[in-house]
Amino acid sequence: MADLNIPNLNIKSDKYIFKKKLNLRRKSKRRLLTEAFFLFIVSVLLVYINYLIPDKNLLLQDLPSTLNKSFLLLTNLFSYLYEIFLVIFIFVSSFTVLILMIGSFYRLLRVSKRKSKHIIYK
Repeated sequence: MADLNIPNLNIKSDKYIFKKKLNLRRKSKRRLLTEAFFLFIVSVLLVYINYLIPDKNLLLQDLPSTLNKSFLLLTNLFSYLYEIFLVIFIFVSSFTVLILMIGSFYRLLRVSKRKSKHIIYK
């Protein structure tokens, strides 16, 4: 009877563990005004930075050709990476083959020179 485990019904499930920690209060008018002012300042700063960029129209007109050139550069990069990885694989596999062949010849040499432990009775 002492080993009987009675479930505690007062324990809340884990999915509600952070529910009471959420800030559900409304923001004050002062805080809303400061956030709105901050957003307005950031937007004006971004408009000013865009205004300072020279030749925006030319940049926008050259965008398709620039994207095409960058795509061609990426395809060339991946083809060169493929070739580089193939060369690295060739070197690594050649080195591995060399080590494996030396190991197999060494074992064959040890087996051929092993002395017999059989006792011959006459």
